[in-house]
Amino acid sequence: MEAQPVRTADTGGAAASYLLIESKGTWAGPNAGTFLLDAVALAEAGHRVRVYLVEDGVLGAVGTAVPEIERLAEAGVEVLVDDFSAAQRALAPTRLSPHVRIAGMDSVAAALAEDGCRGVWH
Repeated sequence: MEAQPVRTADTGGAAASYLLIESKGTWAGPNAGTFLLDAVALAEAGHRVRVYLVEDGVLGAVGTAVPEIERLAEAGVEVLVDDFSAAQRALAPTRLSPHVRIAGMDSVAAALAEDGCRGVWH
């Protein structure tokens, strides 16, 4: 199945808020990378976008020069790494991209509770 281009709902000209949750590594096939590109496209369209890396998705933030994470940061996307998933994979914050921050599942709950926030899980 090929990834489809992002279609945004009509928000009457107002920017929408998105929380994209990535649970797969970037090696999980072409859709994993496309999902992150969707986040970039949404941010470039003027929307508030946050990406939450969880489970194997946290492995995509390892290293100081991660092209996908750098591209998200350049587009103004806030990138969060699940604290529990990082700990389960023995990933210390010093091993992660400087463009991410560690966050707990309470951050996801708070974001999804915001008015107008659209959540997408991959």
